[in-house]
Amino acid sequence: MAVSAMEDREVADHYWSREWAARYPSLAGRRVLVTGGGSGIGAGIVSGFAAQGANVTFFDIAVKPSRALVKALGDQPKIRFEQLDLTHIATLQARIAALIASDGPFDVLINNAGNDDRHSIDEVTEAYWDNRFNVNLKHMFFCAQAVAPSMRARGGGTIINLGSISWHLGLPDLTLYQTCKAAIEGLTRSLARDLGRDNIRVTSVIPGNVRTPRQMQWYSPQAEAELVAAQCLSGRLLPHDVAAMVMFLASDDARLITGHSYFVDAGWR
Repeated sequence: MAVSAMEDREVADHYWSREWAARYPSLAGRRVLVTGGGSGIGAGIVSGFAAQGANVTFFDIAVKPSRALVKALGDQPKIRFEQLDLTHIATLQARIAALIASDGPFDVLINNAGNDDRHSIDEVTEAYWDNRFNVNLKHMFFCAQAVAPSMRARGGGTIINLGSISWHLGLPDLTLYQTCKAAIEGLTRSLARDLGRDNIRVTSVIPGNVRTPRQMQWYSPQAEAELVAAQCLSGRLLPHDVAAMVMFLASDDARLITGHSYFVDAGWR
């Protein structure tokens, strides 16, 4: 079953245009930073915040899908794409500092970027280990470190980390990815404790298997049917399903929610 990035965006646009789609007045005009926002779940998150009237900056290393997303959202001045390699921590933090200096503190940080390339235990080298941890975990801490001082000075903020159901299920050929995703939940708990008295809330969202162009490369129609059969609910998860939870947690409606992880997985067991 083939699915294109444009098809996913069209589904998301249709969703956010529905009268019953949640609107959060507190998100209008908020400054939001999303990592890995050019495609997949990240694109759903960017689209969702755009529909809320937020000012969204997103980082991504992939230029073509990121520019296509900005175009699909109408080339709004409130939507900014920045090409950035998140594994270059000094450059990453310098860019965040420059954006804060020019436009003010970010109200919301969404640590979304990651890469779930399959790998066997035998093929892992020390260099590959370091690379996977840099891609899937390290930048999350340093993004949080970069935005926290200005959030503190402003009186609060929200950090949301994207985890994964994969390590809860113990899926095969994902040892390093799952190790990072397990660590993200520990990072969330720790940051929530250390930043809570500054009114900075930190949570994590745990997606199940979300139907994106990247994920579909591993799933035949039969495999996808088996996946849905393992869920409590029959629906197929899409990026906007995850974005809906992210936006609730970012809104003032969740003002006393912090330190915990929230599953969006259709009850996958």
